[in-house]
Amino acid sequence: MSDKKKFLLRLDAALYDALEKWAADEMRSINAQMEYVLKEAVRKAGRLDRGQENRK
Repeated sequence: MSDKKKFLLRLDAALYDALEKWAADEMRSINAQMEYVLKEAVRKAGRLDRGQENRK
């Protein structure tokens, strides 16, 4: 069983389109791209525990 959380997220259409293009450019799904971007932001802010850094 996955330990990933599910939640509803509403985005501006232009933001979604930009994320969708970015994801395609990097050969990722939009979900994977958003998770990558958020994880990088949290890591750079020093908010990610050491044990969580390598989790996918």
